[in-house]
Amino acid sequence: MELILVRHPRPVVAEGICYGRSDLPADPDALATVCEALRADGLPGDVPVISSPLRRCAGLAQRLSPLVTFDANLAEMDFGSWELRSWNDIARAEVDAWAADLLHYRPGGGESVLDVAHRVAGALARIRQHGSDRAIVICHAGTMRLIATLADGTPLEQAALAAASRTHRIPYGGVQRQLLA
Repeated sequence: MELILVRHPRPVVAEGICYGRSDLPADPDALATVCEALRADGLPGDVPVISSPLRRCAGLAQRLSPLVTFDANLAEMDFGSWELRSWNDIARAEVDAWAADLLHYRPGGGESVLDVAHRVAGALARIRQHGSDRAIVICHAGTMRLIATLADGTPLEQAALAAASRTHRIPYGGVQRQLLA
């Protein structure tokens, strides 16, 4: 099965703000630009669209297809009390504690990377059950990194650590194609 992974358009939020699970809308101009680019590439066509329910993803999904499946397990990581705070205002000791235990530490009391990996693995299992040869998945950079590492059957903890350790370079509206093993 081929997954066409699409990162949401740029959200309405200031630069340098931690916004993981916060439900922010996409910037309207960015949303229009990403939608036009995807349609120019022939998407979605008759391909199922599966999306995170967060507004920055859902808005794009609903513009692309009237039939969208929303899966909360595709949402970005919950950073707890770090949400909507400037990264510069988060105590360095807290960030260092997270870096020292990427798998289990719960930034701001939210989710650990391992928690998110369990969620995303559940979403992947449901996507596989769709029975389609292809699907469009509109989600978040962290979710995309996890899908990429889980897709080939890498064990959960190893995939979570690899995804969390990888520097994210996925642009807003970026598209990646991923084959599921």
